[in-house]
Amino acid sequence: MTDHLSRIPRSDAVDNRERILEAARVLFATEGLNVPLREVARRAEVGPATLYRHFPTKEILATEAFAGQMRTCHAVVDEGLADPDPWRGFCSVIEKICELHSRDRGFTAAFVSAFPKAVDFTADRDYALKAIAELADRAKDSGKLRPDFVLDDLILMLMANNGIQAASAAAQVAASRRFAALVIQAFRAGPARAPLPPVARLALVMPGVTG
Repeated sequence: MTDHLSRIPRSDAVDNRERILEAARVLFATEGLNVPLREVARRAEVGPATLYRHFPTKEILATEAFAGQMRTCHAVVDEGLADPDPWRGFCSVIEKICELHSRDRGFTAAFVSAFPKAVDFTADRDYALKAIAELADRAKDSGKLRPDFVLDDLILMLMANNGIQAASAAAQVAASRRFAALVIQAFRAGPARAPLPPVARLALVMPGVTG
């Protein structure tokens, strides 16, 4: 009986773990993966030893913190694959993934980088990329996706999308949607052009350039 009880997590330990994860989600989203773990511990109001007891490495913490985003990413690509029109499914994936990543800078950094110790995250990322590659092949066969598209173009797109700087979270998402529309037009094999979403005012405006 005593041994059984010792294996049940104490409520304060569970609370500490959830506070650490919530703090990591917020800081990774706003500051990226370079945020020090001591800052995560400070935001969670726990000591560094408590943080390391639950999450020995930043890779393990990132894997757990981004679990929800990865589930959403899986749902997005699965929905795209299920669309009977592969080009429409491909465009939907581009739009939704850009928006997902625009809301969380840390998730993009984790997605496009290699965390050798985060085996589960790497497997999830590989699943998403393989699914998108399959969808891209279908879209090419339909004649609507340019034949020279490669998966590295998707990574390049995510890195560029992550570089968008806007004055607010809403403007960040709006700018990402416009960027996704531009990318889709660049990926399209034919000359058809769809109207772009509204312009979002960004944090940095080049001199002499008006929107």
